[in-house]
Amino acid sequence: LAFCRGRIVRVPKGPLIRVVGTEVAIPCSVSDYDGPSEQNFDWEFSRDTDFLRIVSTWDSTFTSEEYQKRVGRGDIKLRRSSNDAVELVIRNIQPADQGRYKCSTPSTDATVQGNYDAEVQVKVISDGLSVSGSKARSSTSLRLSEGDSFKLRCSATTTSPEHTHLHVTWQVKSGSSWRDILSLTHEGKFQPGPGYEERYRSGDVRLDTGAKDTYRLSVSQASSADDGAYRCLVSEWVRGADGSWQKIQEKSVEIATVSIQRTGECSCWAVNVSVTERDSLDLTCNITTDRSGIFQAEVMWYFSASPDDTLSDAQLLLSMDHDSVVSDSTLISLSHVDRNSYRLLVRDVDVEDSGYYFCEAAIWVPLHNGSWHKVVERTSAPVSVVVTALEPDYDVFLNASKTPKFSDDPTELNCRITNVQDTEANIRFSVSWYYRQRLPGDEAVPEELLASMDADWALLPGDRGRERIQNGEIIFSKKSADTFTLRIQWTSESDRGDYFCVISAWSRHRNNSWVKSKDVTSAPVHIFWATQDYTLTVEAVKLKPFFVAGHTFEMTCKVSSKNIKTPRYSVLITAEKPLADQSNPNGTTRIISLNQDSVVRLEDWTDQTRVDGVVLEKVQENEFRYRMYQTQISDAGLYRCVVTAWSPGGGGMWREAVNGLSNPIQIDFQTSGPVFNVSVHSDSPTIYQGEVADLLCIVTTEGMPLEPDDMSFDVSWFAVRSFALDREPILLASLDRRGIVTQSRRNGSSDLSLERISPLEFRLRVHGCQDHDFGNHYCVVTPWVRSATGVWQREPDIRAKPLFLSVKMDVLNAFKYPLLIGIGLATVIGLLSCLIGYCSSRWCCKKEVQETRRERRRLMSMEMD
Repeated sequence: LAFCRGRIVRVPKGPLIRVVGTEVAIPCSVSDYDGPSEQNFDWEFSRDTDFLRIVSTWDSTFTSEEYQKRVGRGDIKLRRSSNDAVELVIRNIQPADQGRYKCSTPSTDATVQGNYDAEVQVKVISDGLSVSGSKARSSTSLRLSEGDSFKLRCSATTTSPEHTHLHVTWQVKSGSSWRDILSLTHEGKFQPGPGYEERYRSGDVRLDTGAKDTYRLSVSQASSADDGAYRCLVSEWVRGADGSWQKIQEKSVEIATVSIQRTGECSCWAVNVSVTERDSLDLTCNITTDRSGIFQAEVMWYFSASPDDTLSDAQLLLSMDHDSVVSDSTLISLSHVDRNSYRLLVRDVDVEDSGYYFCEAAIWVPLHNGSWHKVVERTSAPVSVVVTALEPDYDVFLNASKTPKFSDDPTELNCRITNVQDTEANIRFSVSWYYRQRLPGDEAVPEELLASMDADWALLPGDRGRERIQNGEIIFSKKSADTFTLRIQWTSESDRGDYFCVISAWSRHRNNSWVKSKDVTSAPVHIFWATQDYTLTVEAVKLKPFFVAGHTFEMTCKVSSKNIKTPRYSVLITAEKPLADQSNPNGTTRIISLNQDSVVRLEDWTDQTRVDGVVLEKVQENEFRYRMYQTQISDAGLYRCVVTAWSPGGGGMWREAVNGLSNPIQIDFQTSGPVFNVSVHSDSPTIYQGEVADLLCIVTTEGMPLEPDDMSFDVSWFAVRSFALDREPILLASLDRRGIVTQSRRNGSSDLSLERISPLEFRLRVHGCQDHDFGNHYCVVTPWVRSATGVWQREPDIRAKPLFLSVKMDVLNAFKYPLLIGIGLATVIGLLSCLIGYCSSRWCCKKEVQETRRERRRLMSMEMD
């Protein structure tokens, strides 16, 4: 394809048939060329064999002497249509111009490829087309009335020696340009012009052919748009060599000038243009016409909301056809007052009837076959009608039947309708409730909608308090026909402010819909109560000033409050232990609580042996008593009462008002018992993997000696898997004073055992140590001492100093079996390779070579050879 590509010069496929005296344009184009985008062209002409030079785009001296005058006058010229295309234009072509025309392009290509010229044959025929009017050469003038019909004729013939077709078009000129009405194309098809499609389909515009090559235009129901001059435009077409149709000439003749006179007018005369609701609207449509004889009128009344609406956008109210048949309607009537007047009466008008009214009238005349024909149609100017609504007269009064004195008290507002006048059965009232916050100063605050009612008394909540309305905390009701109520079940401080209501009057329309006609706003009602800060005082009293370990501790909490409505109290007992107590590093322990409904709950009391050892009870409405039985030395600390006052809230719920803290009550035991110390010891803190690690937790005593039966210990072992003790300790195992061992869940393959080897020594063993068993290990001991009364007393927890356990890997044992396995596999593979090589060389690759026996002779010298 690349080798076949080259310059291509194209001209139309001939022969080109043209009519003498017309203008001829022969196009020529070039493609697939190299060089500049704008190409030059040369045209030549030949009748027989030799070519005469006509014109060139780039050489002004190219033209032959025979064509210099015609080219100079402009009768022959070149018209460039693009960089690669031109047209040879010949004005007033003559029979002498018949022949062959050659278009050539000078080469701008790097190599010579393709064709550089092309020829086309032009045939010139005589003018055989004639177009004339029906009777006279000059055009006639017709004066018609609207609705009349007229016919125009023209004649077109051709005596062309070629097989040509005629294209006939009727045109009208109402201004400065001609418009196509209807055409009979050269292919025998009817084609209506723009705007005449509907009239062509209805048969009001027709084109008929008759004898002697006549073409008749028939127009029915003439209107003012048909004013103007009419002409018959005829063009002659011939089919080219490529099968396409080509127009070779065109002629026209003006046939007539048609003037259309208006035959009627339509106007709307309004008796009433401003009416009151429920009255009647009376409009009259007057028709004037200059027609005499028999005719009938058709009237249609329309309504629109805007004076600029078109007829298709307007609403048809009522119509009367030319047979005086009126369309059905209940509240609207149309009557024939006299020959030219038609009255529209709308009874019981509504506000929705305000707008623009206009009428459309058409005049019908009878035809000879008994049918009726519409000759004219007019539309009146719109008349503005305003319907004034009947507004009821009433007042609105708002009062508060219940006002709050404290938070959570109910609030009730009544909105009443008073002094009602000029109301009918078709009037209905609804209410809208609003709230406005009152700020200090004159700062304007927008009102907020609480809720509103529509015409059907359906409640529509606003954005403020929507959730409270849905929960029933705010209730809207209608107590009677003239009273609406707003009730807030539990008023909060955020509800303080101004409240007002708006009463809306609704009117019923003819279609049973309700439309708001009036709004009246009440005076605001201010809801406010003075608030004081809540006060709460709590006093704790120790009932027994002195006691020893094992006795019962008892204290009371007395509460007093102010400015709290019907309060209830919840009590929490807390203890602040010494900092040396390891059971609670934060220092404060929540022991037991009693809520406002007198439900007791143990909080952080974890001593399972003394579950019933603490009691909290309500003595009076404002007095509470706490008891702790069989106190122990570990119970030493500061005890307080934390009291919360509660007031009744919305929906039966309790709302927290204020908190109070009592004075501390101290429990302090004076004792001279033994002092315990704990340490961790190991004979081998560094071990290898798989060995057993022994860790000893040794307890020593100082001071008063005790019998082994009077001492017991809870021992717990912990490990921290780091060198710097910066991680959380992990519980390994524990041994309580009853000898029960508890182990935590382990993820590794090692195992633990915990045992008591003497009254003061406890041993932890780690069997089959692994690398994850390293770290700091320590024990926590809780001593228990039996008192003289036989009661076991718990001493504070004692924590030993951590001991770091290091686990090493046995390199020889770790690599012994892998080395033996590797050496064995290497030996087997080496022997197997030697065996395979020997067998292959012995049997598989053996090749016998027979060599010829050579005689042993001494070498000759090169010169002798």
